[in-house]
Amino acid sequence: MPDTLTPVLTANWGDDRAWTLASYAARGGYQALDKAFAMDPDAIIAAVKDSGLRGRGGAGFPTGMKWGFIPQDNPKPKYLVVNADESEPGTCKDIPLMMASPHTLVEGVIISSYAIRANKAFIYIRGEVLHVIRRVQNAVREAYEAGHLGTNIHGSGYDLDVVVHAGAGAYICGEETALLEGLEGRRGQPRLRPPFPAVAGLYASPTVINNVESIASVPSIIGNGAGWFASMGTEKSKGFGIFSLSGHVKKPGQYEAPLGITLRTLIDLAGGMREGHELKFWTPGGSSTPILTAEHLDVPLDFEGVGAAGSMLGTRALQIFDDTTCVVRAVLRWTEFYKHESCGKCTPCREGTWWLVQVLSALEKGKGSEADLDLLLDQCDNILGRSFCALADGAVSPISSSIQHFRDEYVAHLTHGGCPFDHTASTLFATEGASA
Repeated sequence: MPDTLTPVLTANWGDDRAWTLASYAARGGYQALDKAFAMDPDAIIAAVKDSGLRGRGGAGFPTGMKWGFIPQDNPKPKYLVVNADESEPGTCKDIPLMMASPHTLVEGVIISSYAIRANKAFIYIRGEVLHVIRRVQNAVREAYEAGHLGTNIHGSGYDLDVVVHAGAGAYICGEETALLEGLEGRRGQPRLRPPFPAVAGLYASPTVINNVESIASVPSIIGNGAGWFASMGTEKSKGFGIFSLSGHVKKPGQYEAPLGITLRTLIDLAGGMREGHELKFWTPGGSSTPILTAEHLDVPLDFEGVGAAGSMLGTRALQIFDDTTCVVRAVLRWTEFYKHESCGKCTPCREGTWWLVQVLSALEKGKGSEADLDLLLDQCDNILGRSFCALADGAVSPISSSIQHFRDEYVAHLTHGGCPFDHTASTLFATEGASA
């Protein structure tokens, strides 16, 4: 497997006014659309299946298989919904993609909608990123004016309308059924499944919900062929992806590479760690994935490799923390976020995240005893898997994994009556009784 960068989605980000239709068309934009219109919709679904594209929103479910679940004998309208409610702490790939090249997404929306025989598509964008909403709206307007959207697109006889919808700023709406609730004008809360969205989704009609990066990858698959996409990545995790490096590296940013690349290689590409410091811990897929440590630097960043290491690839949000970071405080901050963003529908999540913050906050201040660590793990066990959606599972992941890897640091807080971390010297105090 090659370990170098493979710019595809990011190839035009440095172009002059890359977000405009003229710039996108100059690179061959919308040519894949004509190729798609020459194909039967089922052939497009088959091509996406053959490519091995798996959902880039975190779950990694095969995209073509999801499309194939749509019951075409259902007389109700079919819908495509693009999940652009990027809210996971550390995740920052979809927003720059939509800012730099929104037409890549729009072309992907048209091809994907044609494949599932949908005549209406929605792009659901997080409400706080108004600049992104305006840019995507402008790209949709340009596409209508150029005849890429509307009626009888490119003379194909196919009609499609696209709506750009601004969410109300709730993290929970990144969960696909809560997103549908928001689209329908209700409070964003997850639905009990079944029925699944493929059968009864938006407006109780068959619906495909995919992440921005998943849909944006479709034009390159149709344009270059399923075999081209499948030639990159690993045996079970095909293709390329955008890896978002943030934190204590010299050159944080977006690095598009084949799945299976290692963090060691990505850190080298990012110029290494901050001068004079070493890697302490990192997240492979945002704060809702179990943290890993320096011993996992050579784990292949694909769905299987990261899973075998005890975490999840998720959204490839690689938050890098060096030896100046207090892991207890970092985990507390993440847990406070999940407590705040819990929609409150499920008791284990609503009440559990509140109690997790109480215990963690006390531990961070050096209050309590080592038995509270076991209490914390017991709370996590009683929350995990007991809610409608994965928010609760994500909330406990950094806690349980941090205790697994850094139990001594939790104990040190209790021993010293507070955080024993010397932020000036970037080391733990060696002397007994030192205070924060």
